[in-house]
Amino acid sequence: MERLSEEFFHRDCLEVAPELVGKILVSRIGGEEIRVRISETEAYRGEEDTACHAHKGRTKRTEILYGKSGAVYVYLCYGMHWLMNVVTGEEDQPQAVLFRAGVGADGPAKLTKRLGVTGAQNKTSFVTGEELWIEDDGIKHAYTTAKRVGISYAAKEDIERQWRFILADTAT
Repeated sequence: MERLSEEFFHRDCLEVAPELVGKILVSRIGGEEIRVRISETEAYRGEEDTACHAHKGRTKRTEILYGKSGAVYVYLCYGMHWLMNVVTGEEDQPQAVLFRAGVGADGPAKLTKRLGVTGAQNKTSFVTGEELWIEDDGIKHAYTTAKRVGISYAAKEDIERQWRFILADTAT
């Protein structure tokens, strides 16, 4: 198993998101090591993407998206569910990949709950952190694409984008 490096994340989210499908998310939050194969991701690409949190520019919440690739971006959805992303690409060009599901955790909130992720992991690093990282076990996985989920507020063209990447074995 090889831990993914900063170079892996230092690319456009549309390159990183499909390549994360099939990789292994590892959590050592609270001491116990939990490993989950990533089965679904979604790409969010900058201020021009009306579905991206950075669409309206820099805020206290979105500042992390403008930072170093490999950073962990965790936010609270609907006031009750923690969702987790990894920052990708160049600094000052905000983009990220949402971890939408894992094998045995069929949804972004179920995935973070399974891994023990909360707001405490926000602004940590998948590259240098001791609690969360991603590994490549060398197995290549096929994937399908689909529209992103839960972005009805976005512009029609952004809603229609096929920026959701799903492990072929779990596609429905």
